[in-house]
Amino acid sequence: MTIEMDSHLTQGNLLIPKLHLVSWEITRSCNLFCAHCRGSAAPASYSGELTTDECFHLVDQILEVGSPILILTGGEPLVRSDVLQIAKYAVSKGLRVVMGTNGTLITEEMAWNLKEVPISRLGISLDFPVAELQDQFRGQNGAFAAVMAGIANARQAGIEIQINSTITKLNVKYLEELLALALKVGAVAFHPFMLVPTGRGKGLESGELPPEQYERTLHWIYDKHMELGDRIFFKPTDVPHYLRVVKQRQKRDQRARLGSNMGHNPANAITRGCLAGVGFCFVSYQGKMKGCGYLDVEAGDIRKESFSQVWANSPLFSKLRDLSHLKGKCGACEYKGICGGCRARAYEATGDCLEAEPYCIYQPATRLSYRGIED
Repeated sequence: MTIEMDSHLTQGNLLIPKLHLVSWEITRSCNLFCAHCRGSAAPASYSGELTTDECFHLVDQILEVGSPILILTGGEPLVRSDVLQIAKYAVSKGLRVVMGTNGTLITEEMAWNLKEVPISRLGISLDFPVAELQDQFRGQNGAFAAVMAGIANARQAGIEIQINSTITKLNVKYLEELLALALKVGAVAFHPFMLVPTGRGKGLESGELPPEQYERTLHWIYDKHMELGDRIFFKPTDVPHYLRVVKQRQKRDQRARLGSNMGHNPANAITRGCLAGVGFCFVSYQGKMKGCGYLDVEAGDIRKESFSQVWANSPLFSKLRDLSHLKGKCGACEYKGICGGCRARAYEATGDCLEAEPYCIYQPATRLSYRGIED
């Protein structure tokens, strides 16, 4: 695997910010009621949503910083009536626009409308290969049938599909079947999202994989990626220490690099682990900026400051870009430059986003040496 260090170290611990991805919760309204939902989204109206004109203005402000991939998400973005208008505006300004969706609202007509924008890729959520379990997890009967129809409609329209699966104790045993299903429907990428228990997802906290099982799952993903080669782009999301696993396995296995022909598509880039405030940021439906959607700490408000001002001057982002602020074993870890630990999990576990990643079993070499464990 070629790890593209889009944000690199300088002067020891400082990460140079370079905006590659903006995840924009364009609405919090949703037609489903999913068990893991970061935003506790529901079939309801939410006050304070950015207007169409404010959305256009936000696109213009993002362009002042760079030309990142713009991810339109929610809630469910397709319940917002002007989402195609906003997407077309962003595309007309030169941005690559993708969409994260539950897939249930992608009718044949909608699929062709999305293609016309054009939406470059649809990240479609599918957590179980079994209809009954998917319906239960998503809070609506028929959700599995609807998402499978949505995938078929999108593929018929010629839109790239990425399958996103939130992994917990409930479905980790279905990983192989989910991957097989992603291949069967012609997905170009499969992203297992490792649960971050925020929002309604707090109710699944007991279903979080224990650190040891996390580690085994990451090694399984590495092995499976080696096996698949270029058939599908396959990487876990919301689990920064996967890059530490990759580095360790590359040293140990002396095998060919993964994804050697995948790097031409920017949506398939492998970057450092935690990109919050470094190469990635999140904008809420009310215009609140955060490091990511799971890190519930506000960096700024685009209704009070411009996007570029928040990106450049936010105290939170400044801390996230300085690895000397990391605490515990993350601060001592030799892999912190490519990993950094999940700041959202640290925050949910301790109330401090700079504390150690709670779901990583690795003990840094410097700590082991200090304790006399290493030679």
